[in-house]
Amino acid sequence: MTILKATQLSHAFDYPLFSEVSLSLDTFQSLAIIGVSGSGKSTLLHILSTLLQPQSGQVELFGKNIYALRQKELIALRRYDIGLIYQAHYLLKGFSARENLEVASILSNEAIDETLLERLGVHHVLEQKVTELSGGQQQRISIARVLTKKPRLIFADEPTGNLDSETADEVMQIFYDYIQHHESAMVLVTHDEELAFKCDYVYRLENQQLVKVK
Repeated sequence: MTILKATQLSHAFDYPLFSEVSLSLDTFQSLAIIGVSGSGKSTLLHILSTLLQPQSGQVELFGKNIYALRQKELIALRRYDIGLIYQAHYLLKGFSARENLEVASILSNEAIDETLLERLGVHHVLEQKVTELSGGQQQRISIARVLTKKPRLIFADEPTGNLDSETADEVMQIFYDYIQHHESAMVLVTHDEELAFKCDYVYRLENQQLVKVK
């Protein structure tokens, strides 16, 4: 099943970022986008994940043109079907780690996965305030919060940027396992080519074009 389809996307700010970008992604697949800083990787991710409308082109998620949806439908799509993971964790600072997870659990009507918390190595810090956690712990709680929603499509922008290489490898394996067990898919933006090439497909954004390299 095709879960994501982008056709002829073009976008610019003060200067052209990219033009005529097309890609597709099926269930159970992972796709990485690499490129130098400023090439437009994060902007492209924002367009694919409903956060920014392109100047031209179309994005379909789960067979629907996302920019033809009513606002209520778009909000439901973001709430239940899409998981967004960034290098900045965006946790609720006045809450404990557990309370952050409980918010996601309540909003999505999904249970917190204790096994996932153990794999991420954060099961022992759940009662601590977010501000008491290390940057790496905050990042792993953020990842757990997103996966608690059971999204059908994960968008991850430098999700392992605050993690050491061993932990980063384990987190990426958790993503791949999640994709297989939950009939999901993932779009990863990263500067780390070693991580990128573990995905099923790799695209490089350069010279305003998206080029498939794997």
